[in-house]
Parts: sequence; structure tokens; C-alpha cells
Amino acid sequence: MTRPIVIAGTDTDAGKTVFAAALTGALNRRGGAHYWKPVQAGFDPYEGRMEGDADRAARLGGIPADRVLPEVHRLQTPCSPHLAAEIDGVAIDPDSLTIPQVDGPLVIEMAGGLMVPLTREVTFLDVIARWKAPTVLVARTALGTINHSLLTIEALRQRDVPLIGVAFMGEGVFVSEGIGDSERTICDMGKTRRLGRIDRLDPLNAETLAAAFDAGFKLEDFL
Repeated sequence: MTRPIVIAGTDTDAGKTVFAAALTGALNRRGGAHYWKPVQAGFDPYEGRMEGDADRAARLGGIPADRVLPEVHRLQTPCSPHLAAEIDGVAIDPDSLTIPQVDGPLVIEMAGGLMVPLTREVTFLDVIARWKAPTVLVARTALGTINHSLLTIEALRQRDVPLIGVAFMGEGVFVSEGIGDSERTICDMGKTRRLGRIDRLDPLNAETLAAAFDAGFKLEDFL
């Protein structure tokens, strides 16, 4: 039976793909998991080819190809999905985004922040609210994260989306007892769990990411 875990972010480039790769990889080492990004808009060059977030997640998480589910929409233009679909001449049907059935955990990476438009009438939050699946919020540790994170937590709660907690990406700032002040403030004021943090990794690869996840998170929090 599918056990979905939605990975949502405070905004674009918050670190969702890296975290989703780390979580899926850790779950695979524990006994198996699948990764799925329903909508991809735009691709980045990597070693002479163009890769999407699913490709990057598989590479960074060490996820076998047969455990990466295909996107429902694979859009070429790197912008908000509603506009990318219009430019690419694609019609997105939000009702087509139903959670696939797999055996065990399914890590679902969303695009951008919650209020990113999927169409000109529907946001990704609308889709997540329909699913009602347990959700992890990925947030930066950089300046501005408190506002972005608390607004996102409030939006999830208003739509009755179950929030597992917050995963932070980036360097700890004003750290005490291993926890940055922004991280502590977000979780205290947002009344949610701090799941952990992955610092900026150089190099960033499957080995360093797996080690950082194992050091910064407890896999039991996601089970």
C-alpha cells in the first residue's frame, strides 16, 4: 500500500529536490521507496545533457531507475507550470494528479512554493489539500525564512494538511545547541517539529548527502 510523503517548499530553490533525494535514498536503504515529481518545468545542464529534478534526485539519492516514477507533465520552459504549459501548448488537468499506487513509501516532490499556479485557477496547495497526505516543509536557513515558513505553515493548517515538520536546508545561523535561531523560532511559533538540517555540501553527491541526512535526521520521524 502506498504511504505518501509530500515534500513542499517555502519557495523555489529552497532545497526540495536535494531533501527529497536524501529522504528517498534513506528510505531505500531501510527497505525501499519510490520518488515522484508530478510536474517538471524546465531542465538544467549536467555533464553534457539536460536533467530534470527526477533525474537529479535519482543521481543524488542513489535511487534505482525503476523506483523513479515518470512525471505526469514534463514541461520544457523553466517558469511557473501554468505559464510553461501555455508556452508548450499543453493543457494541465489538475484532477489527473492522483497519487500513484506503489508498495511502501512514495516521496512526492512538489514544484516551487505552495501558491505556485498549476493552472490559472488551481495552485499546488489545492492539489495537496485534496490529497491530505502527510507533508514535510522544506525551508531555507537564510534571511527571510521565518516569514516564508510561518506563512506556509499557516496555509497548510488552514487547508487541514497534516504537517510532519520542517526540514531545513543551509548553514545554521546563530546556532545554540546545534539549532539555528531561525529554525527554533519557526518551529516554536509554528508549533511544529524541527526534523533536522542539511548544511551546504561541497561536494554534493550521493555519498555526502546520505551521510548528511543520517547525521541530521531520524528516519523514524518520517515513518
